[in-house]
Amino acid sequence: MGLFEKIFGSRKERVNAHQTFELLNGYRPVFHTWGGEIYESELVRAAIDARARHISKLAVETYGTARKDLQGKLKLGPNEWQTWSQFLYRVSTILDVQTNAIIVPVIDQYGLTTGIYPVLPYDTELIEYNDRAYLRFRFMNRQTAAIELDRCGVLTKFQYKNDIFGSGNGALHPTMELIDVQNQGIEEGVKSAATFRFMATVKNFSNESDLAKERERFANMNLKKGGGVLLWPNTYGDVKQIDSKPYVVDADQMKLIRENVFDYFGVNEDVLQNKTIGDSWSAFYEGAIEPFAVQLSDVLTKMLFTLRERQLESGVIATANRLQYMSNKDKLDVSAQMLDRGIMSINEIRQIWNLAPVADGDVRIIRGEYYNAVEKVTNGGNDGQDQ
Repeated sequence: MGLFEKIFGSRKERVNAHQTFELLNGYRPVFHTWGGEIYESELVRAAIDARARHISKLAVETYGTARKDLQGKLKLGPNEWQTWSQFLYRVSTILDVQTNAIIVPVIDQYGLTTGIYPVLPYDTELIEYNDRAYLRFRFMNRQTAAIELDRCGVLTKFQYKNDIFGSGNGALHPTMELIDVQNQGIEEGVKSAATFRFMATVKNFSNESDLAKERERFANMNLKKGGGVLLWPNTYGDVKQIDSKPYVVDADQMKLIRENVFDYFGVNEDVLQNKTIGDSWSAFYEGAIEPFAVQLSDVLTKMLFTLRERQLESGVIATANRLQYMSNKDKLDVSAQMLDRGIMSINEIRQIWNLAPVADGDVRIIRGEYYNAVEKVTNGGNDGQDQ
């Protein structure tokens, strides 16, 4: 039994007769996998990887009283093949490359959800069967499967014309073509630098056959015999080297190309080179990571819990401890100020420093002078009430 059977089980052939699910805008609700080409660009892959690496550090937690069996399994990981870090990295990468990421439930023999898995089908089609919407997948190995839409999670980017799926990365095509032309120019420049070409005028030849014989004689003497030095007869004149200068964009243009990619994916040089800390990392978190965390939390909550269970405050949340990305000096200041005022516990402070929690570390400590001030205010208020 392969991964396909473990994820989809008997549902792989369930929906045969179908009709296309009608959308409000008349668009056919089909998403074709495209975008693998952009992932082959070094710069684009670095930008996507930078986001995915930070997103993979999110903490995914369930809360509430519903589906305790499922919550217990999700604490150990999203499924039996991935860790949460691997799951988050893959979802983020798929979303950036394709502007759509589809998460399906891992279903046991009883039809119950035991985990979640991000799939990468060749195309995805929204169909209707027995008055219910389904997502039908076709994979590269020609296997097909269909699962109820309300049991799946769909994350999107650039969602405009299609009511269900994102619009794709077509807007990045001009920049990708520039990157490709630049890479070709560099490659041709390297090849040309290792090649010497010359031109010369040949005198005293009256017909084409004599010229052809001279060309063959010159090639046999200098090229075919592997000679290291070209020998020129005195009948050759105006011998000149041909300089080939392939076009390569200058530094300013290359910077503009890089900025286009960075702007598109919401990253910068410091993020790619792991130089971002403090306020700059907080800005990156709020602009690039937090929106993903919010969408993922909402999608998984709606996917895994019924409306009634959500009303009773059960769900999934993806969070990050942003204080971990402060400089050591800022961490020390926060630790000193927050701990002795009772705002944060010992274990919360240890988490900032990436330290494991300790026994009895969830207590809050208030330094003496702060405690007395609170006590005086409280006593004063009581005295006033007694009067």
